[in-house]
Amino acid sequence: MGLKDNEDRERIADGSSAGGPPGKTRAGRGKKRAFTGFGVLMLFVLAASLVFYFNFKTVEVRGRSMLPTFKDKDRVLVSKAYWLVGPLRKRDIVVVRDEGPSSYFIKRIAYMAGETVDWKYLPDNVPMANGKFVVPEGTVFVLGDNLPESEDSRKLGPIPLDQLLGKVVVWP
Repeated sequence: MGLKDNEDRERIADGSSAGGPPGKTRAGRGKKRAFTGFGVLMLFVLAASLVFYFNFKTVEVRGRSMLPTFKDKDRVLVSKAYWLVGPLRKRDIVVVRDEGPSSYFIKRIAYMAGETVDWKYLPDNVPMANGKFVVPEGTVFVLGDNLPESEDSRKLGPIPLDQLLGKVVVWP
């Protein structure tokens, strides 16, 4: 047994590896891997937070136009990330931007572009004598669930898609 063997034993005894450079321990390499995993986790949390921040919004229901589905002061989660929650479809509930920076209303899509609106829901400015009313491309026809108290496409006409804040994805 030579001098080199004694040095190797001393390194192993004090926690350093026999063949590696001095000062590098197995425990040190383990900590680096744990930090890398933690860093990846933190990047994932950051990315998920950014996606949520830019694509989802909570909105408070105001009024009685969506009774019984929503009551006044209910809170709903709205998404404009159609790639994540699916495309707009008939019967989806949407939030529509109204005039003003923080003004909006919540309605249900009754007719999509290209569909013929039933005569009883015709917009006020369309006479029945004109025949059928077809929802124009790039718009949707929305109605409230509580028709007697709802101000919707019957008064406002079809809603342009760029006026939609998003689709309601979660509610109480």
